[in-house]
Amino acid sequence: MTGSPVVLGIESSCDETGAGLVRDGVLLGQAVASSMDEHARYGGVVPEIAARAHVHAMAPVVREALDRAGLTLADVGAVAVTTGPGLAGALQVGVAAAKGYAFSLGVPLYGVHHLAGHVAAATLDGGPLPDPCVVLIVSGGHTSLLLARDLARDRIVHLGDTLDDAAGECFDKVARVLGLPYPGGPAIDRAAREGDPTAVRLPRPLTGPRDDPYAFSFSGLKTAAARCVEAGREPRVADVAAALQEAIADVLTRKAVRACLDHGIGTLVVVGGVAANSRVRALAERRCAAAGIALRVPPLRLCTDNGAMVAAVGDLLVRSGAEPAPADVSVDPSAPLEFAALAPRAT
Repeated sequence: MTGSPVVLGIESSCDETGAGLVRDGVLLGQAVASSMDEHARYGGVVPEIAARAHVHAMAPVVREALDRAGLTLADVGAVAVTTGPGLAGALQVGVAAAKGYAFSLGVPLYGVHHLAGHVAAATLDGGPLPDPCVVLIVSGGHTSLLLARDLARDRIVHLGDTLDDAAGECFDKVARVLGLPYPGGPAIDRAAREGDPTAVRLPRPLTGPRDDPYAFSFSGLKTAAARCVEAGREPRVADVAAALQEAIADVLTRKAVRACLDHGIGTLVVVGGVAANSRVRALAERRCAAAGIALRVPPLRLCTDNGAMVAAVGDLLVRSGAEPAPADVSVDPSAPLEFAALAPRAT
């Protein structure tokens, strides 16, 4: 094959085993296997179960992605893998597999920051992101407002982050109080369709005139929703779900649009698992349209963890001429997001 190499991306930071193939910004094929059903009985991800599931799923998922792309391993010209943040054991499985593929094929290996992968997912449906753009990352473990320029070269600037619970974590914890199944985000979304968001009053954290305009806090909102349920008057589950979803979507989109207006930036990118929430997507679309801001949100299949987003970062790094990761690249389960490339050394 001529031109840029095909990049194989591997994702294993939590409970999804993902593989994707990207070349010149085009997604050629991807596959994902999830161990979510194995964790559901525990109400959350069990690290050891996740790591073992990755071991069993890795090779079949890579083969499936190659088959869907109509390629073989011989067509792969570079490998990219999530090196952090995430569950340590789960990350180690992905890195070990990626090293094996890269070494056996004689191709370079690139370490990728998981959250940068979510940002890059938006490039697979609509092309390169504007430079600069504001990015809202919302997932089970992270909620951040970022200023992004060239993902492959430039430092990612944090405008604001969550001070405690992330939006997805809030969904999961309130869903458990409501007796809804894990994962909580999709369950809340489904239940909210039958509810009245005005039937239950819930706060909008950190939206006062003296609050940090770009910081997030969802711990108090989680507590308020739980107390509402435990108060004894037993509000309808659907109403609490709708009110919670509305509060989270309101705070997220209000702060994101403000960041765009304050910095004179015309594009908002919303990514991460919570970007799949129907109310978050709808309210972001409405508020961006009213403010004259272009909105970029990946399709649903690219919002949750997947290998395509990792391959997308790898593809950007390859085309920018970035140095590959060292042979002793390891993992960093709590890596801060500074650059898209993440190649921690073994210690």
